[in-house]
Amino acid sequence: MGNVHVFCFFASYVVALALDGLRLLRRTPLLRALGLGFGFAGLLAQSIYLVERSNAADLPPLLSSGHDWLLVLAWTAVVFYLFLSLALWIAERDMPIGLFLLPVVLLLIGASDLVGEATSPALAGATDLAGRDAHQTALRGWGMLHTSFLVFGIAGVIIGFVFSLMYVVQHRRLKHKQAVQTGLSLPSLATLARLNWWSVIVSIPLLTLGLLTGVRLVFLSRETAGPISFGDPLVVGSAIAWIVMVAFFLWLLRADRVGGKQIALRTLYAFGFLLVTLIGLQVLTGGHRPTKSGAGVPRSRPTLSMVTTETLRR
Repeated sequence: MGNVHVFCFFASYVVALALDGLRLLRRTPLLRALGLGFGFAGLLAQSIYLVERSNAADLPPLLSSGHDWLLVLAWTAVVFYLFLSLALWIAERDMPIGLFLLPVVLLLIGASDLVGEATSPALAGATDLAGRDAHQTALRGWGMLHTSFLVFGIAGVIIGFVFSLMYVVQHRRLKHKQAVQTGLSLPSLATLARLNWWSVIVSIPLLTLGLLTGVRLVFLSRETAGPISFGDPLVVGSAIAWIVMVAFFLWLLRADRVGGKQIALRTLYAFGFLLVTLIGLQVLTGGHRPTKSGAGVPRSRPTLSMVTTETLRR
């Protein structure tokens, strides 16, 4: 179990995506079962990896590093993919949800490989405060609230992005009279529009709660060795993305006469902007930066590119 690396579950999801793609050419129960099998294998490997890193850091994965945080977000998306796939199988419906969702999962895992794995300076500094156990508990508690709201909020954004993409694809197929096509079976436009609307309604309040708890976290971190600044690029970028999301949320609530396609396209643009902004900032800033005293120094690990190169050599 100690030899589980990022490449293990990354490769599993790649195979699951490829099998979903093959189902466009031929629908067979075997391909569907194999795809789900590789999906569950990847989820198991990813869970083991996150648990090992959590034990090593003595912190939950949501708090240990930006690298782990992105992997938890990808893990959440995979759970939704597997749950929905099983539900569709039980309902005897065939919809290749993996074609739309797994590419986003692979993007998140790839981005995590570019993000530093240093522990947040504020949380690392909190452990150095002698006699301040209450403050440390409060800091980590608010940190868990903050990161949890963000993960579930962004997971809702990813799901809304996927449903919007499905809507655009289905709308195009209907327009060109391609609805009956072997392999690709999508819900009706009305169903996709409704699912898209609910994903927005749920995700924006969660992101708002994530922002508010983040403000509280900034004030609490001022008493640690690595305080968080409101001028931090991650904080500023997140605030800008939140403003865009709220503006879109208010527009959606008042868009009674707007067509479903226009809503889907604006959802793609708004949610795509949020994902690119947050993931891009994580990559550009390297996640959590080390403190001057050495707190938050990255723990060594084999990167996805290193493991891939070693695998190819073998």
